[in-house]
Amino acid sequence: MSFKLAGPVLEGALVRLEPLEHRHAADLAVAAEEDRGTYAFTWVPRADQVAAYMDAQLARAATGRLAPYAQVSVASGRAVGATSYWEPRHWRGDDRLDAVEVGFTWLGASAQGTGVNAEAKLLLFRHAFEEWGVSRVDLKTDARNDRSHAAIQSVGARFEGVLRNWSRSSAPGEDGRLRDSAIFSVTAQEWPQCRGRLEERVAGFLARAA
Repeated sequence: MSFKLAGPVLEGALVRLEPLEHRHAADLAVAAEEDRGTYAFTWVPRADQVAAYMDAQLARAATGRLAPYAQVSVASGRAVGATSYWEPRHWRGDDRLDAVEVGFTWLGASAQGTGVNAEAKLLLFRHAFEEWGVSRVDLKTDARNDRSHAAIQSVGARFEGVLRNWSRSSAPGEDGRLRDSAIFSVTAQEWPQCRGRLEERVAGFLARAA
């Protein structure tokens, strides 16, 4: 099997998803140091950790299992956060992609609540379902992270359950501990309704901005 996960530039009205490169580092360092009060259960690099963070993401990308993006504000032209396709899965035994996760997502405080997250999910989901033909898209978060749960459900994903001791905790003071992960998904059958919902949300943000 020769499939290697790679995402193209995905262009929206509010956000442009650009494959992550070192040229995004300076902007991401600024975004990461905005109000960090919303990052309680999400690991977001400090400014002096961005270079190492990018090296780690690009190393994962080299394995073919991660396609990392910078989330670039169309209005400012600056990178305001990051996201990724992650964990491609194949059930049919060929190069067709059956499922993929959207993860490693964070936004600087000033970009939260602006429609960037909604449009980024629209772009990522649309490409996965309509270009790759996946049967489902997964999203996971710390089971204690109510804010992240609400954000994921707001883009149309359905809660499926909690995977216990699933991955390393990102919460402050929990180095070396495992966390329970809440898993959400959108299936191919649900995608048309989810797409309509996301398009309406993005249109609402655009109307308010105008």
